[in-house]
Amino acid sequence: MSDTLLVMKYGGTNMQDARAIRHSATLAARSIQEGIRVVVVVSAMAGVTNQLLQIADAAQAGDIARANDEIAAMRTRHFTAAQELGAAPDSDTVRELREMHETLRQAVYGVYLLRELTPRSRDLIVAFGERLSAPLMKLALEQLGQRAHHLTGGEAGIVTDTHFGNARPLPGTYGRIKDRLSGLLGAGVTPVVSGFMGETEKGAITTLGRGGTDFSATIIGKALSATEVWGWKDVDGVMSADPRVVKDARNIDVLSYGEVMELAYFGAKVLHPLAVTPLQDSGIPLRLKNSSDPDFAGTLVQAEPRDEAGHPVKAVTAIRNVSIINVSGAGVLGIPEVIASVFDAIARENVTLLMVSQSSSMSNVSLAVQTVDAERTLNALRAGVSLELQVEQQDNVAVLAIVGSGMRGQKGVSARLFTALAAQDVNILMISQGSSELNISVAVEAAHVDDATRSVHAAFSLGTAVSAG
Repeated sequence: MSDTLLVMKYGGTNMQDARAIRHSATLAARSIQEGIRVVVVVSAMAGVTNQLLQIADAAQAGDIARANDEIAAMRTRHFTAAQELGAAPDSDTVRELREMHETLRQAVYGVYLLRELTPRSRDLIVAFGERLSAPLMKLALEQLGQRAHHLTGGEAGIVTDTHFGNARPLPGTYGRIKDRLSGLLGAGVTPVVSGFMGETEKGAITTLGRGGTDFSATIIGKALSATEVWGWKDVDGVMSADPRVVKDARNIDVLSYGEVMELAYFGAKVLHPLAVTPLQDSGIPLRLKNSSDPDFAGTLVQAEPRDEAGHPVKAVTAIRNVSIINVSGAGVLGIPEVIASVFDAIARENVTLLMVSQSSSMSNVSLAVQTVDAERTLNALRAGVSLELQVEQQDNVAVLAIVGSGMRGQKGVSARLFTALAAQDVNILMISQGSSELNISVAVEAAHVDDATRSVHAAFSLGTAVSAG
């Protein structure tokens, strides 16, 4: 038995049907057969999380027939996968899946009766996606001759606060995970953990926010002092831009924790924005790998950035569906407490600010938020800030960000960005640069974001030699 321990996380496309699950299990078994200890962390089957959210909403709206139809379809999908993976109709796996769907049906019926969907009920319902896929992965590993045992996030030791929908692990989590999983690993059993979920100290199921399976994997990685955490994806790793928008986008070899967090925050669908935080203290590397090309190294995420001469920027990314909220009022904003009240009102609503920019005369503050949060933000500001202020909303905005640790102290980076945008006649609505100098972000009209992305990608020569070194 080697000392190497890997935590392997599988995303939705790697769990979407029997074929994908069998392939994912083969990737884990390959390492186990080399004497490496592996903990597997699974996402829901592709599309199931959204389906569960729709089921919960249908029940709340009183459409129980639609909710039950969707549950039946989901049940068929999971049963079919179990059957194709070799489970007999009277097997433990099929019995577990049946019982879980029945529990789900009851939870959904409760929402329908009350016509009330609390954050707590929503977490209970949405976590079924991961709970249903773990037994399938266990089955696939057993069919390959490996001993495996599946656990919910809570059973694996992930204890969280009560912030349903976006819970955070409590400090005691790491010790509990170590206690609960070390025994299994020591006995030669591979733990299969349902990602995205934990539980409160009282045992209520919580979820860790969208993309939270990455977060589960890194929490477990820290608890077990893993050698590396591997995120299996359906792409090569982190790309220099969205390959659907930029044809010559390239894989990036090495990124720092800070760079990956910026990319995740600014819309690159690489990771849960908090996923690297558990690894930062311990310096455990995270590797993002392509399940269809397992021998390709992918992207290594580590503590130190690797700066490449002539490539201060590593990637360009964009967040769509953004709105700008402009708060203005002559002379009023010169008063610090007014600014404080603006941020207070937003904090109370738990809205994430993508960008903030303030005019030097202090008579105007612009805030970029996701459009889905815009109305809540407006209402909060109107209710919580003095009446002399005007609050306006501008929709159809996107935020484009360039990210790279090499921008620090490098002259001319902003000039290249703005020249590239000007060349495409892109109008800049807002500009923001953090003091970390890891990113510069600009808000532009949504209609121009793809052209802007391509132009900026070319201006920084990201299609060539990004991965040199």
